[in-house]
Amino acid sequence: MDKKKMGIRVATAQDAAALLDIYRPYVEETAVSFEYETPSVQAFAERVEGISGKYPFLAAEQDGRLLGYACATAFKERAAYDWAVETTVYVRREARGTGVGRGLYEALETCLAAQNILNLNACIAVPEGEDPYLSMDSVAFHTRLGYRPVGVFHQCGCKFDRWYNMLWMEKHIGAHQRNQPPVKAFAAVREALRAQYGLG
Repeated sequence: MDKKKMGIRVATAQDAAALLDIYRPYVEETAVSFEYETPSVQAFAERVEGISGKYPFLAAEQDGRLLGYACATAFKERAAYDWAVETTVYVRREARGTGVGRGLYEALETCLAAQNILNLNACIAVPEGEDPYLSMDSVAFHTRLGYRPVGVFHQCGCKFDRWYNMLWMEKHIGAHQRNQPPVKAFAAVREALRAQYGLG
């Protein structure tokens, strides 16, 4: 894939159907997502809108076709967790291994750093052995991007009549200080990011 032609932009609720086209196989055919049923277009549009005010929801696009998406959500709701988020990325299956996921995560980190976010947390389902529904590819991907494992919840998710572990990985992207600058909403930094980095 020619990454020069790939752009990364902010996703909108109008992208919901195309985003679901990417996400659906992960729900219906894998244990990557712990959802049992694919959300409706309306429900997914509401997810995008619900995230986008505070955090980035980004889409990778080439020749008018969405290739993947990445977003951040609150790690926990209480105030002391403000500087931590959970990160998520999904790539169209035929586009995996082409740099789409890395490009999305790099753009996501740029956005989150501009918001004064410090801690990125990834929650990754892992099998206990060879498994037809799940591999260790996501763990390898996050490791290459600088995430490190910090803990495992054992047999905490059941899908396809199989039990899966949940691995938490983290990455720090800023300095932790006593008087930490407050987190900014993504809407407050979006225009500056557009001008500086060409974020669509």
